[in-house]
Amino acid sequence: MKLIIVAASEREIKPFLREFAYNTQGSIIKLDGVTAEVLVTGVGIANTAFAMGKRFANLESVIDLVINVGIAGSFNPSLEIGTVLNVTQDCLAFFGAEDGESFITADELNLVDKSEVVFENPELFQSSLIAALPTAKAISSNTGHGNVDSIERTMTIYHADIESMEGAAFTMACTKAALPHYQIRSISNKVERRNTDNWDIPLAVINLNKTLISLVNSFIHNP
Repeated sequence: MKLIIVAASEREIKPFLREFAYNTQGSIIKLDGVTAEVLVTGVGIANTAFAMGKRFANLESVIDLVINVGIAGSFNPSLEIGTVLNVTQDCLAFFGAEDGESFITADELNLVDKSEVVFENPELFQSSLIAALPTAKAISSNTGHGNVDSIERTMTIYHADIESMEGAAFTMACTKAALPHYQIRSISNKVERRNTDNWDIPLAVINLNKTLISLVNSFIHNP
């Protein structure tokens, strides 16, 4: 089985890398029946799109699954910090045009098809562990929202549970490359007026990596 594990930063997957360090050469982790390549893209939509496009342009063998892991902010008050989620829909937020107080999405402007703005994650690869995770609807934005007015506007337009800076670029790249994929996110903070005292990135990273390690181990034991 061949996997590509995608993260914006090494910080978000350090526990995973430590867990399998004994069997790692460069960016490749080789385990019993499983080869996992780690791709660190850099933060943001543009970095992620470039890194994934570059990697997918040189696929030398069949890839069974691509997994994006990272932290996220939560619009949904019911999602506690540290919660790990399966993102089933992502969207390029504020891709379009303003019209006074209104916002017109790029597909509403007939610039692109809706499938190039909103990305669904069809379950092309079955995993009982991922299926057991709560699901979430996400947006991707190069700006982390920290202004009350912009947060309310974003929630009104998109009705999203969470936000990240990379997810939609990841999902778009996998969709266009016709590769099975999952996006797994762990909540590090509530989306509110910026207050880093309320964040818990270490907890989010720990829980995220516990899930990722369990997932890879499940592939080893049930290839």
